Order: sequence, then C-alpha cells, then structure tokens
Amino acid sequence: MRIIGIDPGVSITGFAIMDFNNNKINLVKFGVIKASNKNFPEKIKEINMKIERIIQKYKPREAGIEKIFFYNNKKTAMEVAQVRGSIILTLIKNKIKIFDYTPLQVKQSITGYGNASKTQVQNMIKILLKLKETPKPDDAADAIALCMCHLNSLKFNNIINANL
Repeated sequence: MRIIGIDPGVSITGFAIMDFNNNKINLVKFGVIKASNKNFPEKIKEINMKIERIIQKYKPREAGIEKIFFYNNKKTAMEVAQVRGSIILTLIKNKIKIFDYTPLQVKQSITGYGNASKTQVQNMIKILLKLKETPKPDDAADAIALCMCHLNSLKFNNIINANL
C-alpha cells in the first residue's frame, strides 16, 4: 500500500511518500513544497497544484495529515487551517482516504512519548527506517513521521480486528 504524509504549512508544506508491503516499509520520496512569496490565495493555489502533481506521480491510496492542534498565533492557525482544508479537498477529489493525526499522536507513535522533541522524533525516524542521515528539513521529517504514525495505526487496528 502506498501512503502520503502531509504536514500542512503556509510557506512550507512537508510531504512524504511511503510504501508498506509484506510488513516492509520503504520510504519512496520526501521533501517540501515552498510557496513563493505571493499573496495568500496564490500560495494555496500553488501548494495544491504541487500536491496534485505529487499525487498523480506517486498515486497514494491513503493519507496521514497533521491535525491542527494548537498555535500561539491565531492568524497563523487560521491560515494553516485554510491550507489544510484545501489539501484535504485535493485528497478527496483524488479519492484518497484521509486520516488525521495530532502532533501528540505522531510523537507517541514514533517515540513512545507524546512530548518528544522534534530532534527525538527525527532520530527515531532515522533509526527505524535505517537512514544514513536524519531527514531534513523539519517539515519533511514531520511528513515522514505522519506516514509512520499512519502505518502504526493500521498495524494496530489489524491486530485488534484479528483478535475480535
């Protein structure tokens, strides 16, 4: 199964593509979408066009996307929520199943500790995926973590369902 992880952002949106087959994880691609310094509606359009291209190229079936949990700045939170909503619409149009995860759920899934630092999460990603380097930038690493959290959730649900 191929999944996409998305860490929505106004200026930088992280993405990761991961395959899970025969109990093996393969990190296919990760990176960031940097919106140019245009006005806000143009940023949303640019992010969505690039997400659309990624979807068309890699054809994921499911998506793990970060749920907005808390922001100190209300303006930023509203803008990220709008970007997130537009990404969700793009996923829906492409018939991709969507799963939301809070930052706490992602950290808990990757490190076993909901208050883990970004560095701790990145180090665990490096270890678990046997990467030579810690994934950078942070937004891309967060998208990888979202993929892994989703895979962990799927495996857990399969175990529960098998035992019912």
